[in-house]
Amino acid sequence: MNIELLKNIVDYGIIGLLGVMSFIAFWFWIERILFYKGIDVRNFKTKEELEIALTNNINIISTFGSNAPYIGLLGTVFGIIITFYAMGQSDNLDAKIIMTSLALALKATAMGLLVAIPATVFYNHLARRIEVVLALWDINEKEKYANQKV
Repeated sequence: MNIELLKNIVDYGIIGLLGVMSFIAFWFWIERILFYKGIDVRNFKTKEELEIALTNNINIISTFGSNAPYIGLLGTVFGIIITFYAMGQSDNLDAKIIMTSLALALKATAMGLLVAIPATVFYNHLARRIEVVLALWDINEKEKYANQKV
């Protein structure tokens, strides 16, 4: 078993992937906020067309929010495997070294949560904004219909 490769997967692969996911989630959140600020519901012919425009890219934020803890957990499992392997190869079992290694293994789970929590908040914030804009569409349509009756 190539432990160095496993260490690199945890340190660079898992943590790096979580960092990229965090950046992308933040980027799409900012992009959607700016899009929602400039949207005019009167520019859309149908509610479905508006809904498609509003929901663009938010599934990525949701996916990152729901999967980041699992990616972090995978990194933690790899870290624990590394710790147990090192314990099995060592003649000297020092509790301090074992506890330090296990604590470091948990960094991937912590990173996963640090990505998931904000991504979930971003998604919920955008979902609420979508509801508001769609309600504005409904209000606009009712006003348009009422003005046509008069």
